[in-house]
Amino acid sequence: MLATLLRSAPWVEPALEGCDLLLPMPLSRQRLRERGFNQALALARELAPGKTDGALLLRIRDTPSQRPLGRAERQRNVAGAFALEPLRAARVHGQRVVLVDDVMTSGASLFAAAHALRQAGAAHITALVVARTDDPG
Repeated sequence: MLATLLRSAPWVEPALEGCDLLLPMPLSRQRLRERGFNQALALARELAPGKTDGALLLRIRDTPSQRPLGRAERQRNVAGAFALEPLRAARVHGQRVVLVDDVMTSGASLFAAAHALRQAGAAHITALVVARTDDPG
C-alpha cells in the first residue's frame, strides 16, 4: 500500500524509470533485530525490484535514536554512519541512484547516506520517502 501511495506522487515514476539503482536506507544490526525486517527494503522491492540492491549501502555504525535530537545533533549523530560495501562500491560510480526510506524528519540520515554515495562517484542522487515529519530542532 505504501508503494502505491508513493507512486501517486507525479515525480516518483520518472525518478524510478531514470535511475540505475534503488537503494533502501539500511538499518543498524540492532534495529534490524528489533524490527525483524527493513521497511525501506520492503518498500524498494515493491517500487522497482529489478533495480533494488539491499546490500550495497551499509550502516556501519549504530547510532542512538534520532527522536530526541535537534537538527544539528541529528547531523552529528549520523555523520560517517553509512558506507558502501567495499568490494562493490565501484557499482555506484557514474550511476543515477534513488535512496528510499519510509519517513524523513530532518533529512540527516538521507544526507549522510548521500554523502557516502557522492564519495563513491554517484552521478545523481534522489531521495524518495513516504512521509515527512516535523523536525524537532
